Parts: sequence; structure tokens; C-alpha cells
Amino acid sequence: MNRVFLLLGSNIAKEDNLPAAITLLHAMARVISLSSVYESVPMGLKEQPNFFNLAALIETDLDPVQIKQQIIQPIEIELRRQRQADKNAPRTIDVDIILYNEEIIDYTPDDGQVRHIPDPDLLHFAHVAVPVAEIAPDKRHPETGQTLADIATQLLAEVRNEGVTLLWKREDILGNPAP
Repeated sequence: MNRVFLLLGSNIAKEDNLPAAITLLHAMARVISLSSVYESVPMGLKEQPNFFNLAALIETDLDPVQIKQQIIQPIEIELRRQRQADKNAPRTIDVDIILYNEEIIDYTPDDGQVRHIPDPDLLHFAHVAVPVAEIAPDKRHPETGQTLADIATQLLAEVRNEGVTLLWKREDILGNPAP
């Protein structure tokens, strides 16, 4: 059985779309754990609403391409995800594979874009690292060997050094999202 960490994010009707995505995820996979919801400011394209993000740990027999085809795409289609030329554009839902077991792999889903696991964003963005670290703080990054908690702490320290709040926990959104 594969243990897979996903990151879910939304900034269009996010109060409705993120819970809807979680409901769909429960129907499509065995959800082991969900993080709290975190609100973050947009990256790149700044003139758009803030995002809600959360991490999910699922167990599945599927490989990454199958996860993309059989779990991620159906959720994004159901919630009317519209892909834009700018990857930082607003979206109803976005679901990404962050970690797949302890593996370091590249895979190519139907869209032809090669994706890397672990997702490189895990080492660069607090809105990715913090939710994943919340549900698996002692798990080690397959490439760097750092714990997820250490990665999240480092990224949060960098955010604080800039003197601007870029990420905060939103316990008022889902309450306790654990299954």
C-alpha cells in the first residue's frame, strides 16, 4: 500500500471548494489524515484572493500517474478547475502529489508535463511545507534527509524575517478535519 501526501488548495469560492474536494477525496481514496487549513497570500500573480491549503495523507494501490488520472483529475473536473497559461492564476481547486512513499521519481501524466516527487515546492514554500509537516513532522525528505518539521520551521523563519504574514492557520474553516 502506498502512502501519499497531497496538497489541496483553492482561492475561488474556497470556503465551498476545499470542503467539497475533501468529501470527494474521501470517496476516492483511504484518507489517513488531514492537516488544518492554512490561509496564504498568492504567489506570483498577486492581484487575486488568498488561498486555503491543506495536506492529506492517503493510502492507495495506485502509482502517481494513476493517482493523477483516477483521483486528482476527477476532483479537479468535478470542481470545474480551469487551467490558465499562468500557473499562479486563481483556481477552484488544485491537488498536487507532494510525497509518494519514500520515493524520488519523475512521472509524466496525460498532460505530458514531467513532474518530480518529492514536489520541489516542499522545500521552497511554507504553504506547502507547513500543512504536510503538521501531519508528519518526523518524516524525512527523501532527498535532503531533513525532517518535514525542520523544513517547515526553516521556511516559516524566512517568512518572519521578511516581516510580512504570508501564512496563518484557519481553524474556523473546517474545525478538526481529521476523519
